[in-house]
Amino acid sequence: MPTRHIRIDSRDWQVYPSGFLTQSVGDEFGLIFVTGKGNDREVRVTRYMPERTRAREQSLAELDEAQLRALFRMSQSSARAPEAGYRP
Repeated sequence: MPTRHIRIDSRDWQVYPSGFLTQSVGDEFGLIFVTGKGNDREVRVTRYMPERTRAREQSLAELDEAQLRALFRMSQSSARAPEAGYRP
């Protein structure tokens, strides 16, 4: 799975496509932002609509750093996100 790296607020984050499919498959993709390890690990998730490519991996590769930063700012804690394994 492709990974992007971004530094935000003095923290290094890895960014992955989530692989979680919604009913809007092809129109909406999820991203997972991960930083830290063990008890210091933080996971955040967000969704976005690709501008050009409809393939998750290629779409992630096409995002520039400003777009990744904007998506990070819109992300939420993974505590209740199905992308991060939450099941009600």
